[in-house]
Parts: sequence; C-alpha cells; structure tokens
Amino acid sequence: MTQEAQSGVEPAENVPGPLAGAVTGAAYGVLFLLGVVLGVVGGFQHAWYAGEVPVAAIAWLAALFAVPYAMGRLMGGKLGALVPAAGWLLASFLLATPQRAGDLAIAGNSAGYWYLYGGAVAVAAAVVVTRSAGSWLLKSYGRP
Repeated sequence: MTQEAQSGVEPAENVPGPLAGAVTGAAYGVLFLLGVVLGVVGGFQHAWYAGEVPVAAIAWLAALFAVPYAMGRLMGGKLGALVPAAGWLLASFLLATPQRAGDLAIAGNSAGYWYLYGGAVAVAAAVVVTRSAGSWLLKSYGRP
C-alpha cells in the first residue's frame, strides 16, 4: 500500500486540470493570509523588552525567516516563500504608517526598527535561500 493510500491524501498529479489550478490558487491565497496574520500579530506584539533589549522583536526575526522558508520548501519553489513574505510586508508597513488620528502600531523605536527592517531582511533572505524547482528562463521549450 502506498503512503498516499495510507494517509488518504490524493497526490496533486491526480487532481483534474481546472481543479488543480483552483487548489493551487487557494493554497497561495492562504499563504498570503498567513503572512498578513504574521504582520498583524507581530505589529502589536513586537515591543516586549528585557531591560534595554527588544527580545520580542528579535524573536520575531527568527519566525519571519522560518515561516516563508518553510512554506517555500513545502510548496516547492520561491513563490511559496514570496507570497507570505509579501503579506507580511503589506500588513507590517501599513501598521507602521501614521493614521489620521496619529496612532501607530509599530513605533519608531528600537523594537520597531528591529521588527520592520530586520523582518524585511529576514523575509528577503528566506525567499533567496529557498530552493527553486528551476528557472523558467533556463528551460528549453521545444528544443531537443
């Protein structure tokens, strides 16, 4: 008995054409929402200090590298890492902009700088180091 049959999960190759595209699109949509959730939660929970050290912001850097990297590995390419990274960037930088009432969720202090700029470097690094299935530029279409 194969592993797929034991787990009850059907491999992606067995999903019909139009349904496979819908499932893939839904998966990337969920990854984008995961990135948005990371941005919103991190935007409100990054400012915990231990003395002068912003420990929560630094801990978020590890999560902001690990989540896109893991999603890229699970999806089998850089797009799987890029989509949650884009969701995080969108949510975080929106929370860092001043609102009409003058409020900010991510302030311009050391925790905010570590979280925003360090997080941007972490998600970019996660996308860069994620292995890709191959470049579309290097494929030879129709050539022997």
